[in-house]
Amino acid sequence: MTMERNAHSAIAPMPETAHADGGPATQFTPTQIKVLRGVHSGQLNKQIAYDLGIAEATVKAHMTTLMRKLNVRNRTQAAIAAQRMSLSL
Repeated sequence: MTMERNAHSAIAPMPETAHADGGPATQFTPTQIKVLRGVHSGQLNKQIAYDLGIAEATVKAHMTTLMRKLNVRNRTQAAIAAQRMSLSL
């Protein structure tokens, strides 16, 4: 797997974020936030990938990481958790 080397995929902590269950702070990359916004908007992985200019497999990898960080089991729960955390969606 190759790592992207552009500004929108750089790892940067997001302040004031927490697990969906109110647990400790979680760090999201800017790309993970964009993927989460797409999920919250009801987009499919393929649509999110196109909008962000990344591969669909990369979106899937981000979703796996996001669901683990949010401690949720599916995209619907991830979108709800993001809305509860007020991630500027």
